[in-house]
Amino acid sequence: MPLSEKTRMAKVLSCLEKSIPLPKVALTHKSPFELLIATILSAQCTDARVNKVTSVLFKTYSTPSDFLKIFCKRLEEIIHSTGFYRSKAKSILGAAKKLEERFGGQVPKTMEELITLPGVGRKTANVVLGHAFGIPGMVVDTHVRRVANRLQFTRSQNPDQIEKDLCALMPQSKWTDASSRLLLHGRHVCRARTPLCIGCTLFNFCPAEKEKGMSERRLQGLQSAMKYV
Repeated sequence: MPLSEKTRMAKVLSCLEKSIPLPKVALTHKSPFELLIATILSAQCTDARVNKVTSVLFKTYSTPSDFLKIFCKRLEEIIHSTGFYRSKAKSILGAAKKLEERFGGQVPKTMEELITLPGVGRKTANVVLGHAFGIPGMVVDTHVRRVANRLQFTRSQNPDQIEKDLCALMPQSKWTDASSRLLLHGRHVCRARTPLCIGCTLFNFCPAEKEKGMSERRLQGLQSAMKYV
């Protein structure tokens, strides 16, 4: 008898909890504001690159008031290597200004308020809520979107709809860690071009037969090639 989607999700999360016991956010930060800035910078950029940039940036600029003292051109120079540096600099300075003027220099703790900040959408807001304030949030990035679709927990490519679909399948208390685990699983195992299906902890609960077949054929090809080495 087929498992219900909630039951299958529970089994998937149980497997991921064993394979990824401590799903911490990879962005280095010392405050909610630093995490907010790092997350804005992480768009279309690796966490490693962002951490390299923020290790320099946060030495001088670590509060909204600090960023109100920096010229846009100087900020662009510092964050240049993260890509899309002009729009990111504009968002960061706009967010800092709004935090100072409307929120007393403090990062707000609600989704409704966070998404009023320039450059902040639901993904960024959920990162901050979950990892800075301990408020459950379902982060949907490109990895989570891919894994959720391959597992057929959603049929959508829209991040907002995927967030709703995933949240409906698990207790609210699991949202933050679950999304972190799905993200890490997608980054390292359920990769876009060459998913490592063989040996994947979710193999028995995953309906992505196309990807499984491709993975099996790659393994068979490698095994055949090794016979002649």
